[in-house]
Amino acid sequence: HQSIPHLHFQNQYIPHWSNVDLDPQPLQHYSTTSTTATMSESVASEVVSAMVGGMFSASALYPLEVLKTRMQAETKATKQATNDGSAETNESHQSNATIVENGGRSQHDEDVLTDTMQTPTQKEKQKQKQKQTLKEAYQHAASEGMTSYAKLMFENEGGITPFYSGVVTSAIQSATEKALYFFAYTFLKNGYVDITGINNIGTASNLVLGCMAEWAHLPVTLPIDCVTTAIQTDDKNRGAFVLMANILSEKGIGGFYKGIQAYTVLCLKPAIQYTVYEQVKKIVITARRVQAKTHGQRDVDDTLSAAEAFFLGMVARIVATMLTYPYLRAKVMLQSTYGNAKVKPTIPQMIMEQFSHGGVWGLYQGIG
Repeated sequence: HQSIPHLHFQNQYIPHWSNVDLDPQPLQHYSTTSTTATMSESVASEVVSAMVGGMFSASALYPLEVLKTRMQAETKATKQATNDGSAETNESHQSNATIVENGGRSQHDEDVLTDTMQTPTQKEKQKQKQKQTLKEAYQHAASEGMTSYAKLMFENEGGITPFYSGVVTSAIQSATEKALYFFAYTFLKNGYVDITGINNIGTASNLVLGCMAEWAHLPVTLPIDCVTTAIQTDDKNRGAFVLMANILSEKGIGGFYKGIQAYTVLCLKPAIQYTVYEQVKKIVITARRVQAKTHGQRDVDDTLSAAEAFFLGMVARIVATMLTYPYLRAKVMLQSTYGNAKVKPTIPQMIMEQFSHGGVWGLYQGIG
């Protein structure tokens, strides 16, 4: 008997009969459909993983995020309120002195009268003075560091509660951002490969694709980010829906996009982080290969362990954050400190203003 030759189609052995008209198209279609389904499942699983990871990390680190945002919003550059409060206080003291002089009463009598017979205006001025004193204490604590600011928040705002104000909104924002960024980057990357035919994407191309992916999710995530910042910096402890209604009534839809101009630079952050990660990873793998060659080993593991990947990711994020942090602080200030200002400074003006008031530390206030 002659041996029967076989054809190998997509891991399936099919007998080759000379009198059989074999059409491979259905098998190819099945294979393509199967591959597409597998890729879709892979993308979906990675998106879900990114969302869950984003929500978990945002919730676990939220107290630090609150501290960072609050400290970023504190600035000595907006000193007008302090000066106004001081003027009012001086006026009040002069008025009291006039009463003492004209009435011939002692200072003790005047203090008693002040406590028992204050007018609504005087009470309001006293409350304003106390508020201004507390504001200056927060500004001073922000310049000292995160520990001092956290202690002041804990003592004056009811313990641990303010450290978790807005945590749900932040988790939703983080999950949405991670999912949309991944979808956008995957779509743009696949499109780039299809158009150019280049599978190995270079550093410059990665930066461009990362920036485009970052801008793609802003129409959805920036309003959530704006509301989260409003919750974190609100001194009246209003809820998310109240603050959303307040923003909408005062500024309209545009109020939800305060600080978007900072993303001319902030859009580079994910791309910088990814690029730094990949470059450091190449250095680690290269060093591993050199070491293996020195010891006469042929097989080299090109994968990173979980600890190595975590450490490299941390280094990459630190580098990206350091490079973009002044713009990140400017974004928060546009959403909070300068949120309702009639004339808002440009981002470069804000950066120069913070540098003139606090030097380099003024640019990186809250980064700890």
